[in-house]
Amino acid sequence: MTTPPDIESGADAEELAEQERLILDSIDRFLERDVAPYAQQLEHDDAYPEEIVEQMKALGLFGAVIPEAYGGLGLRPSTYAKVIERMAQVWMALSGVINSHLIMAFIVDKMGTEEQKRHFLPRFATGEVRGGLALTEPDGGTDLQAIRTVARRDGNDYVVNGAKTWITNSIHGNCLALLTKTDPKAEPRHKGMTMFLADKGPGFKVGRKLDKLGYRSIDTAELVFEDYRVPPFNLIGGEGNGMKCAMTGLELGRVNVAARGVGVAQAALDEAVRYSQQRQTFGKPIHQHQAIALKLADMVTRVHAARLLTEQAANALDRGDRCDFEAGMAKLFATEAALENATEALRIHGAYGYSKEFIVERLYRDAPLLCIGEGTNEIQRLVIAKRLIEQNPI
Repeated sequence: MTTPPDIESGADAEELAEQERLILDSIDRFLERDVAPYAQQLEHDDAYPEEIVEQMKALGLFGAVIPEAYGGLGLRPSTYAKVIERMAQVWMALSGVINSHLIMAFIVDKMGTEEQKRHFLPRFATGEVRGGLALTEPDGGTDLQAIRTVARRDGNDYVVNGAKTWITNSIHGNCLALLTKTDPKAEPRHKGMTMFLADKGPGFKVGRKLDKLGYRSIDTAELVFEDYRVPPFNLIGGEGNGMKCAMTGLELGRVNVAARGVGVAQAALDEAVRYSQQRQTFGKPIHQHQAIALKLADMVTRVHAARLLTEQAANALDRGDRCDFEAGMAKLFATEAALENATEALRIHGAYGYSKEFIVERLYRDAPLLCIGEGTNEIQRLVIAKRLIEQNPI
C-alpha cells in the first residue's frame, strides 16, 4: 500500500479505494456503537477510556500507519487522515490515544534501522507497547532546540537527566520517543540533539497528571528523568539527528491535527445545522434568520476548504514528498476553522450552548488545543512563509 497515487494502475486504485471504504465503514460502526454513547460522560468525568482503548487495539488502530510487513494495517496517510477526521467528529480526545503513538512509530519506520523496525514496530502495532512523543519541556515549548534534557554516554548506556511536560499517553503508555541533548554545546544547536525510545523503568518518573480545559480523559502528565539509563539500541536515527527525527514525526502529526480540525469543525457545523432547524424564534426556525444563515454559510465553507487542504497535505505524504508547506497550511487553516466553527455553534445555541448537556460546549473546549499542539499556529505561519520564499527565489 505504498505505491504513490500518481503511478497507480486503475485496478490498483480501485482496490485501494475499496480497502479504504471497508476500513472507514468499520471505523464508523465502532464510533457509533462504542464511542458516541459514552464520550460525553467520560469527558466530563475525566476518566480514561480503558474499554474503548482495548477495542481500538482489536481494530488494529495502534498499527494504522505501520507497514503490513511489521504487523500494521499499512494505511496511507490520506486514509489515516480520514480515520482521524471521523474520530474527532465523535470525540476528539480519543484520537490522541493513537496519534502520539503513531508519530513514534512513524519515526522508527522512517529513521530506524531494520533491526529496530523488526524489534519495535510489531509490538507497537498490537498496542502491547504504546506511548507517544516526549518533546516539550517547561522552558522549551515551541523552541525545541532549547530543551535541557541531557543524555550522556556512560559505559554501554546513555544516562538521561531532565524533565518533560504536556506529554500525551505518558501515564497509560509504556514507551516514549524522547528528545534529548547529547551535546549541549553543539552549534548549530540541533546538531547536538538525539532521540531515544524510552521504556519505563528505574529513573523514569511520571509526575502529576495535568488538569486540562478540554481534551480530557486522555492522560497528559509531567515526566522527570533522574539517572535514567537507556541502551544504545534504543537510539533512533543516529546521534545528532534527534531534531530530524522529531520533524519527520511532526509531518504526520500535523496532518493528523489538521484532520482533527476538520472533524471538530464538521461536528460543530452538524450541531449548529440540527439546532437551527429545531429552534424557533419569532415564529420560524432560526436558520431562516439572516444572521444565522450567514454563520452557517461561513461554517460549511470552512469545513470544505479545511478538508481539501488536509487531503492535499496527506496526499503529499502518501507520495513521500516533503510536505511541511502543505501540512503547515492544512494545520493552520483546519484548526482555526475548528475554533471558529465551535465558537459560532455555541453562539447559535445561545444559552444552551453553555450547558454540559450539549456537545457544543465540549467542542468549544477542545478546539483551542488544536491551534497550539504540533507547533502553534503562529509557528505554522512562519514555516509557511519561509517555504513560500524558498519556492520563489528572485
